[in-house]
Amino acid sequence: MSSLWHPFADMASVKDDEFVVSRGNGARVWDEAGREYIDAKGGLWYCSIGHGRGEIADAVSAQMRELAVYDIFASTANRPAIELADRVAALAPFADGAVFFTSGGSDAVDTAGKLALRYWHALGKPDKRTIVHRERSYHGMNAYGTSLAGIAANREGIGALIPDTASVGSDDTDALERLFSERGDQIAAFIGEPVIGAGGIYAPAPGYWRRVQELCRARDVLLIADEVICGFGRLGTWFGCHRFGITPDMITCAKGITSGYLPLGAVIASPRLQEPFWTTPGAALFRHGYTYSGHPSVCAAGLANLDVLEREGLLERVSRLEQVLDAAMRPLAELPQVSEVRSGVGLLAAVEIAPDVRAAEPGVVDRIVKGCRERGVLTRGLAGHSLQVSPAFVIDEAEIGRIAEVFAETLSGVSVGTGV
Repeated sequence: MSSLWHPFADMASVKDDEFVVSRGNGARVWDEAGREYIDAKGGLWYCSIGHGRGEIADAVSAQMRELAVYDIFASTANRPAIELADRVAALAPFADGAVFFTSGGSDAVDTAGKLALRYWHALGKPDKRTIVHRERSYHGMNAYGTSLAGIAANREGIGALIPDTASVGSDDTDALERLFSERGDQIAAFIGEPVIGAGGIYAPAPGYWRRVQELCRARDVLLIADEVICGFGRLGTWFGCHRFGITPDMITCAKGITSGYLPLGAVIASPRLQEPFWTTPGAALFRHGYTYSGHPSVCAAGLANLDVLEREGLLERVSRLEQVLDAAMRPLAELPQVSEVRSGVGLLAAVEIAPDVRAAEPGVVDRIVKGCRERGVLTRGLAGHSLQVSPAFVIDEAEIGRIAEVFAETLSGVSVGTGV
């Protein structure tokens, strides 16, 4: 038993059953015993360019030998932070964005929430404080992310740390319109994932984002696109915003910005959000930041990661493999143990375990995940009901096929109504 406390883990069980990953290459990893696995979940959604990329290690090593770390508070800067900010801003769905670097996705959401409040305060509307989120949403685990959790279990025993939040159905624009009508003067922002991720991988209903944008503009509510999972190619476009025609006021991102090689997040702020802070010296100051904002070695990893994505045409590869993944996963919906398969948008898929199976054996999702691991595929349970598929963009068709085979083999061993 080690002293390591694992995130999102039942430590009473995990402490005696640690699975230690020792190395990785492409879409595969190996454990300490040398056994090989297909990494169907791409780490925690992040390993876009695949494991074992020496060019990332080389870029970080070179930067660390020159300037390993330095802050960017006040007027201080470093070249990798400047260059990465410029490149990320150029990829956004709006022109002339400003990039505020954080240490990860949860920090990015907290930053966006605070920036929304500070923006309205600077404009003389301090009562606009409420941030609206969707059911099934996941926005990290800092104060704002916990309070904006559309997965109830993520607030269990903690509650809402920030009271100024509100929730609507995941695709219910009528409810959103009613909420805006009733409380529009109090609402600072609406936050949503282009495709809901940790809540179970749900693509938006047709026309959903167009209507959300219309309502936000009509009611003077800021629109925040949480692209921590969808950003940097997961849907075959640089951002999910491009795929669904979203033009937000802010974008939160992380994970794919470095393919997870080093921790980094960001908020991309539109010119509208910049205006009170960037126009008149002394008029407004956003007193916020992190020790590792714009960390030069981490930004070097981000720059090298973008180079790989562009040089190898990995976004185009995602677009091609989208249909391959969809075709491989769809037949699983015919199994009696499965209630739904959600796929067909980028390299994302979820296989939902049927409610009667889950009711008969509450721990069945965890058992299925372990069964897949024993057969050489790593997946993860989402929101207590679904299996996650979000592999590296370098995965090949045979590996996708094997993921589906292992899912089918494992699920077929589950007795409907009686558990494993």
